[in-house]
Amino acid sequence: MTKGYRAKKDAQKKLETLFEELLEHEGFGELRVDMRLLKRGQKEVIIYCGKQYRYVLDFQVQDAPTGTRDTNPLLERREQH
Repeated sequence: MTKGYRAKKDAQKKLETLFEELLEHEGFGELRVDMRLLKRGQKEVIIYCGKQYRYVLDFQVQDAPTGTRDTNPLLERREQH
């Protein structure tokens, strides 16, 4: 098992554990996840739940979609005046 794979599994397990703890808790709870791209093909994952749990994961960038901006139906077209 590689270090990056282990970090990913650790982050997933921590997220699942914290989620279960919040469901069991009889009061208010908050769970937040932030992700950002780092250099060298990595992502930083920070899980906030009373404390911060920080993980750095290996990340492989996928190919960009084949559509262009003009052909993407989800984007508005701006008319030139």
